[in-house]
Amino acid sequence: MRSAAGQFRPAGADLPLVTSTHAPVATIDAVLAAGSVHSVYQPIVELDSGRVVAYEALARGPQGPLHTPDALFAAARSAGRLAELDALCRSAALRGAVAAELGPPLTVFVNVEPQVLESAPLEELLAIATTAPAGLRVVVEITERALATRPADLLRAVERVREVGWGIALDDVGAESMSLAFMPLLRPDVVKLDLRLVQQRPGPAVAEIMNAVNGYAERTGALILAEGIEDEAHLAMAHALGASLGQGWYFGRPAATADPGRAVGQLGLPSCGSSAVDPEESPFSCLPPGTQLRTAPKALLIELSKHLERQAMRLGETCVVAATFQEARHFTPATSLRYRDLVARTGFVAALGEDLPIEPVPGVRGAHLAADDPVRGEWDVVVLSPHFSAALLARDLGDGGPDRQRRYEYALTYDRLTVERAAVALVARVAAQQAPDVPAAEGAETPAGPGTVAVRPDGGTVEEVLLHRALAATTSGVAIADMTAPDQPLIYVNAAFEQLAGLSAAQVLGRNCRFLQGSDTDPGTVDRMRLAIREGAEFRTTLLNHRGPQREPWWNEIHLAPVRDSAGAVVQYIGVQTDVTARVTVERELLQERDRTRRNLAQIEELAYTDPLTALPNRRRFEERMESALWQARLDGTAVALLFLDLDGFKAVNDALGHGAGDELLQVVADRLRHRLRRGDLLARLGGDEFLVGLSGLDPATAAQEAARVAAQLQAAVTAPVQLGSSTVQVQASVGISVHPDDGAEFGPLLHRADARMYAAKHPAGV
Repeated sequence: MRSAAGQFRPAGADLPLVTSTHAPVATIDAVLAAGSVHSVYQPIVELDSGRVVAYEALARGPQGPLHTPDALFAAARSAGRLAELDALCRSAALRGAVAAELGPPLTVFVNVEPQVLESAPLEELLAIATTAPAGLRVVVEITERALATRPADLLRAVERVREVGWGIALDDVGAESMSLAFMPLLRPDVVKLDLRLVQQRPGPAVAEIMNAVNGYAERTGALILAEGIEDEAHLAMAHALGASLGQGWYFGRPAATADPGRAVGQLGLPSCGSSAVDPEESPFSCLPPGTQLRTAPKALLIELSKHLERQAMRLGETCVVAATFQEARHFTPATSLRYRDLVARTGFVAALGEDLPIEPVPGVRGAHLAADDPVRGEWDVVVLSPHFSAALLARDLGDGGPDRQRRYEYALTYDRLTVERAAVALVARVAAQQAPDVPAAEGAETPAGPGTVAVRPDGGTVEEVLLHRALAATTSGVAIADMTAPDQPLIYVNAAFEQLAGLSAAQVLGRNCRFLQGSDTDPGTVDRMRLAIREGAEFRTTLLNHRGPQREPWWNEIHLAPVRDSAGAVVQYIGVQTDVTARVTVERELLQERDRTRRNLAQIEELAYTDPLTALPNRRRFEERMESALWQARLDGTAVALLFLDLDGFKAVNDALGHGAGDELLQVVADRLRHRLRRGDLLARLGGDEFLVGLSGLDPATAAQEAARVAAQLQAAVTAPVQLGSSTVQVQASVGISVHPDDGAEFGPLLHRADARMYAAKHPAGV
């Protein structure tokens, strides 16, 4: 693997142009002129047998500041000579492999720098293949970054590599979700797991990656190679992740030649084949012979397409979406809104049609379809992720009339091989993303716009140096996005941002910063942030982000500020991020503690107003509710009745069977009373064997009769026998009734009158 330094070039009215490089341009020129690049080789072993089956070629420059691959490639990138260096490294890798006698049965892994695909960079490599010793076995390593930027070029390059009998390895899988989305399109023979998968603690992100990788390996027979194995624990994790191959210092450090003392074996590459299709082939023609076709109007296809888009949204960042629209006019404003959401939630979105621009919506990869392209007459929507595949493949029947009534013959397929072929057919037509600008050649000056400080490649102004040092030294994460480029990629991040993101600058530059978000990031906050960016406004918020391949959650306090050019147009956005996880955690704990306190107070208050034996309101709560009922009655002219109920025979049960039985009897009585009353009626236990009932909303003319009727029902309910253990007991109830307003206007007088009448009913005169 190689890592590369990024470019910091924040052009705008308020910021100078700055280029980060490790050495003067002349130095990299000298390296290229002299061809002073060589390779060292790191062993790749079978985990079960321990045999060396391959070596990976790792580039090294001459001794000095350009010795490491990071410095070497950063200098070439800054000088605009990346393609030349990449070709030189590959040639050195293969020549060195021959000199080191790394021929059969061994295999040599060589890297391809994704940014150099623009100029057909594999031609010289393939030329080497034709002159290399017979049987030289090579696996070319690529990364998903190449497909994201130049999909058509990469797919063609992969086919050329396969034509000469070499294998394909997908590198750094798991470093970002895009690699999982593109695995079925590239169909690599070897899947190389990013070293952090074996070196860091497992988490949900690792589970997602391994589900995808092992599912792909099971379908295709691809080999899984774990990188970064440095000790026994890493080795055990590699086995657990499903790897059959391993690489890392545990097996040996890079060296100029092979270790003669190691047992060797042959790497058995699978025949993963290719999903590539003929350039003249279209997604509809990928349908297998005999596929049942249906006929439908365009209106139905629109709804089927929306359904597939919704499924893609649920699949998230590991999903690829590709669709055709025949003509640009069919990519309507409503479609634009839906595809903005797809860009925000999925890994890669492409739209093809006649006269469609290379970016019809920010983040959507577009492609113009010529009038004679067979895809021009199709309506296709393809959704592909590690564990889901679906495609709507339709062909225009050429009807006239209203657009929504035009008929198509179509198939809706979930066959994975068909969907993969259809996806490749579309992605292979996607236009290349414009590469970031590189500095001018040595000796030339960068033109200075209004308010911009020009910087020569061999030096810099004092202001530029101070700015660069300040941004590098600040403890807040700083990132700058280019608002003039498709999908607003990051063009600068400082060291603090790398720590916050858990990724290196090489892994984040050129990407939209939405990779920090996850499924649990608040979509409302994200929508407000996007709105502010569209309006060119400042924005401050705190939102949940995720760090590194493990997707560790952290709270980001972010401040976004626009940078405008001399005409007032927003050309960049600067984001300043601070990890406030500790503060948010404390705030949330305080809120939770406050909620617990409120609940406890509510429980205490409830206990203060509740009879603990029967769970009925006590006298205090009953009196409050009766006062409210009486107040309402005075307002609307209704009557309220108060029933005072006392049990007859309760003391005898208590004396005979004990207090436990008496308590159970009271609970049974309370339950019977509760079920005989209306929802709005009041019921309470006054104490002992006494209960209170409140009836509100009564007609004053019939209130006394209604109260008497309810009292009779309650007495009948109480009188029914009660089973207490092995004994059956029976009690009765005496009831006293008072009615507002005739017997009093307040609770006290009404209770007194009802109590007296209950006593009179319990003890008739002379008894």
